[in-house]
Amino acid sequence: MLFDNVRIELQAGNGGNGCISFHREKYVSHGGPDGGDGGKGGSIIFRVDEGMNTLTFYKYKRKFKAENGGNGAKMKFHGKNGSDLILPVPLGTIIKDAESGLVIKDMSEPGDFVICKGGKGGWGNKHFATPTRQIPRFAKSGILGEEKEVILELKLIADVGFVGLPNVGKSSLLSRISAARPKIADYHFTTLEPSIGVVELSDDCAFVAADIPGLIEGASEGLGLGHEFLKHVDRCRLLIHVVDVSGREGRNPIDDIELINNELAQYSPELASRKQIIAANKKDIADDEEILASFAEYVEKNELQVVYISAVTGENVKELVNLAYRELESLPPIRVYETEYVEETFEAPDSHEFTISNVNGVYVVEGDWLYRVMGNINFSDRESLMYFQRVLRNSGVIKALEEKGATDGDTVSIYDFEFDFVI
Repeated sequence: MLFDNVRIELQAGNGGNGCISFHREKYVSHGGPDGGDGGKGGSIIFRVDEGMNTLTFYKYKRKFKAENGGNGAKMKFHGKNGSDLILPVPLGTIIKDAESGLVIKDMSEPGDFVICKGGKGGWGNKHFATPTRQIPRFAKSGILGEEKEVILELKLIADVGFVGLPNVGKSSLLSRISAARPKIADYHFTTLEPSIGVVELSDDCAFVAADIPGLIEGASEGLGLGHEFLKHVDRCRLLIHVVDVSGREGRNPIDDIELINNELAQYSPELASRKQIIAANKKDIADDEEILASFAEYVEKNELQVVYISAVTGENVKELVNLAYRELESLPPIRVYETEYVEETFEAPDSHEFTISNVNGVYVVEGDWLYRVMGNINFSDRESLMYFQRVLRNSGVIKALEEKGATDGDTVSIYDFEFDFVI
């Protein structure tokens, strides 16, 4: 069975931490800070692999993490950048946000897409040396890499889709007009997954055709194989509706056409209104004049385009292919899904939003920006603590604590770092 839908978790690499180090060398009296910067975390990148046609790569592994950046080192050595993680996907894969279901990216063209960016590396203490701060004993921590949970959904990209009931000759037709070799046998549901073939009319004239596994009545409601594969018809610009006009299986081709079109309409009215060509197959063994006459009358009454063919002998198959190509020239391009998902961004650096709550007499201060600042503070260093105090005062945290009722000696907690409040 085609594996075409999967939910996976992604985490880009974290940036490496900056280093706190001081140059020490014999006969060098003023070495100074020489802590290097942390390396950048690896990103996670989706890349179209035109050799893939399913999402089986993700069947047994659902969590992916890129490499973290290395920490900085003494002598101003920069930490190693984490390697990017390249994840292959078939052409036509749609990437959706798992929580909202919104489209993040439609991988409908060859190329790369960065889904999770790696975190930046932190600065080493060499960056914090000033004429008045000659011995900085603090550095910046690396930034965390982005995390996402996404759904990968494959919708095949093909110009033409073959639709019809099981065992009407769709696979035989595809193998006749292209190099595709789907399984062919004289029983229902021989084809268990879509097959794609390139139909070449000449060196510069070609189109892509897909054999969609046989639909049955109730396919739009999940019966048979149709529910799994109706979505693969979604991008097809033109439908070739293959019907058996021989009547050898006791079916009426008119009923077959209406049954399939009804299922298409139930699944998507827009899909049902798409341009169709009727491929009346098995003409070579069609000897029931009554069936052929009523079928011809039905086709004329409904103004349908029909080509009587034999996928086995090749009769009129070239005419069908040429007609399909001419129709494609006047049809709109293959559908590409627009991006719906709006990336949530961190608060701007000058947006110091925070919350203060009183939990059992302890004033708890929280804010995303504060969490990042905490990672850059060396609480055993006096200069670093003085910097932290200035940040709290300049951002309005101290004033807000006073307004909440905090007085001298009250306990303040900021991400597990507790201190006595002093006005």
